[in-house]
Amino acid sequence: TPAIYSTLPRAMPAFAESAAEPPLAESYLALLRRGERDDCIAPPPCSAVLDERELPVIDLTGERAACADAMARAAAEWGFFQVTGHGVSPALLEEMRREQARLFRLPFETKANGGLLNGSYRWGTPTAASLRHLSWSEAFHVQLASISRKDCDYGELSSLRGVMQEVADAMSRVARTVALALAERLIGRHDDEAASFPAGCDETTCFLRLNRYPACPFAADTFGLVPHTDSDFLTVLCQDQVGGLQLMKGNRWVAVKPRPDALIVNIGDLFQAWSNNRYKSVEHKVVANAKAERFSVAYFLCPSYDSPVGTCGEPSPYRAFTFGEYRNKVQDDVKRTGKKIGLPNFLKHPPIGGPE
Repeated sequence: TPAIYSTLPRAMPAFAESAAEPPLAESYLALLRRGERDDCIAPPPCSAVLDERELPVIDLTGERAACADAMARAAAEWGFFQVTGHGVSPALLEEMRREQARLFRLPFETKANGGLLNGSYRWGTPTAASLRHLSWSEAFHVQLASISRKDCDYGELSSLRGVMQEVADAMSRVARTVALALAERLIGRHDDEAASFPAGCDETTCFLRLNRYPACPFAADTFGLVPHTDSDFLTVLCQDQVGGLQLMKGNRWVAVKPRPDALIVNIGDLFQAWSNNRYKSVEHKVVANAKAERFSVAYFLCPSYDSPVGTCGEPSPYRAFTFGEYRNKVQDDVKRTGKKIGLPNFLKHPPIGGPE
């Protein structure tokens, strides 16, 4: 703790001078002081040197069956993989990054209280009870259906609307291509039922999330995004070259090496449940960076709240549940315990003592 406090005189003025920055430093210090009063343990160091690994890479322009086999292996072994030949142009993604940077350079008050993008702005972790729960980041979590609506306010960034729509459409095509291939590998056929997988997902239910991770003066002790699994079917991620994404592999954290021409795909909780645990929804996090800000764009393939998650075949280890039930339980657990429990809540036969 003394080492952390020794950085404050140098770090704090930079944040005080920027009207664009969310008050993350204030949240950090408040949680740090609360931890001292409660005699809590400091957060685990996030800066430990880890193996940097390149995720499995699948070229979507390759032979269809071979691509599907490779994706299924990676989904089972890693829960993550990269795709090239995805059809999303580098020029479009670079334009998205420029628009994103302009968006996040707006004053914090405008982002937080100006109603931009239907009031979808998020920052930090409002429910954080300790530094272990604080994410040093800000984001706009936008429902796809709202992007083109006339009542979606873009403020002075009118050009953002068209770029977001193009990115959302392109990532949606990638997500559905991957999801269909993975589903067919489990049910062993290509028919109308398989082609409609996952049921209940369309432009009214899926989300695009624009993320920014500001440079952090407390990077050694701070998460950019706390460890978590995704609650959707599938996530498609475009990240810049700053790095910071880590995932759990073999009971240890592995740093993901950025690759400029690839999009990252990861399995979400709903796909793990639907696959009867064949595919893995893997815990991952973002570590804060002391010198550089990081941008990413994530597309979340989500069903409607009343959609049953279903299964690729019986017997399933999970009881029947809808996406709405799942989200509500996750939110309840976070409020009650400070962390997500997730799929163990929905097992037909929970372990003795219930989910941890």
